[in-house]
Amino acid sequence: MSASSQPSPATARAGHPLAGTVRVPGDKSISHRSLMFGGLAAGETRITGLLEGEDVLRTGEAMKAMGAVIVRTGGEWIVQGTGNGALLEAETPLDFGNAGTGSRLTMGLVGTYDMETTFIGDDSLSKRPMKRVLDPLREFGTQILSSAEGDRMPLTLRGPRRAAPITYRVPMASAQVKSAVLLAGLNTPGITTVVEPIMTRDHTEKMLKGFGAELEVETDATGVRHIRLVGEGKLTGRTIAVPGDPSSAAFPLVAALIVPGSDITIENVLINPTRTGLIETLLEMGASIELLNRRDAGGEDVADLRVRHSELKGVTVPPSRAPFMIDEYPVLAVAASFAEGETVMEGVEELRVKESDRLTATADGLKVNGVTCVEGHEFLRVTGRPGGKGLGGGIVSTHLDHRIAMAFLVMGLAAEKPVTVDDRAMIATSFPEFMDLMASLGAEIE
Repeated sequence: MSASSQPSPATARAGHPLAGTVRVPGDKSISHRSLMFGGLAAGETRITGLLEGEDVLRTGEAMKAMGAVIVRTGGEWIVQGTGNGALLEAETPLDFGNAGTGSRLTMGLVGTYDMETTFIGDDSLSKRPMKRVLDPLREFGTQILSSAEGDRMPLTLRGPRRAAPITYRVPMASAQVKSAVLLAGLNTPGITTVVEPIMTRDHTEKMLKGFGAELEVETDATGVRHIRLVGEGKLTGRTIAVPGDPSSAAFPLVAALIVPGSDITIENVLINPTRTGLIETLLEMGASIELLNRRDAGGEDVADLRVRHSELKGVTVPPSRAPFMIDEYPVLAVAASFAEGETVMEGVEELRVKESDRLTATADGLKVNGVTCVEGHEFLRVTGRPGGKGLGGGIVSTHLDHRIAMAFLVMGLAAEKPVTVDDRAMIATSFPEFMDLMASLGAEIE
């Protein structure tokens, strides 16, 4: 969404119990990587279940600009890749819109190519920190020819004539930084090593091995992961079925927990252990969530989730869980607003560098809707009101953040008074079907 677009407010209000069976769109992380690795691999990659949100499609356009052929045929995406090491220099800047994952991973991918690549994005993405990715790229020999203040977009990279492999210890829990370094290593001779003190989502490692990369992961006695990638290897196209996105499933899931009488099933949800922090937390709070039909789909664990209205209780969420649910804190805060007692979320400073300062945006949205909460630099404390009595009635500033918009529309479905968000337009970046899917369950959002 461009900053000049007219805002499109939306209001959610309490109504009937939610009921029915739905499927959420494909996982965003896996969708980005499917187009990226397919565009880089030799031969053909066929993808079903791809998330067709704006963020993912921007990644596809970037890969096309560098030589990949990507077409949609029916419900399948067919990618003809360039082959590892054979990307072409893009003739125009790569415009990633609001896509933080796509832009950071692509910086890693092109950072070791002897060519210039310019990255641009919308107002929100241009405020997000890129230094965390550019610092390791500098160690490979990448030059940042230009950038906005603070290593932000718009920026232009120039790769070295021949990159040198590095060993890089990731200073924060970030799957994007880890992935960017590994992708830079694909076009670098020798062995690139990422040292990861705190494990984050591991889709990059799994998928690179699936495409044929020579990669090994060793966890030492202290729990630190050492990921080693042999560069300049061959990647070969493959068939990918993208499972449902747990971050998208979080919204109907929490809605069913807080709307009295609700009973829904969400099919085909990714339950990779690095992505289930929200489910683990909600179960601790007393949520009725059943994992049915657990199965393996292309190397990833998936299941159907049956979710029923539950009386929730406040808990303390430890910092160690943050990497496994970082995108779900806004909707967890909404669930906590209806729980008995206090819910404390610790170690969540990473929320401050998302599409918005997501920690402040969440706290402000809670307060304007009558929720008692305390925001610190690295924590959020929420005191719930079981039944939602006295909650709602506010207008939430979304700050162009899709997860803030969806989280507070979920709140409105159970609060005593309606909840309005100032703009729904950016929801399309990650979950274009959100409004229709929620309506199919009986939600009243207009």
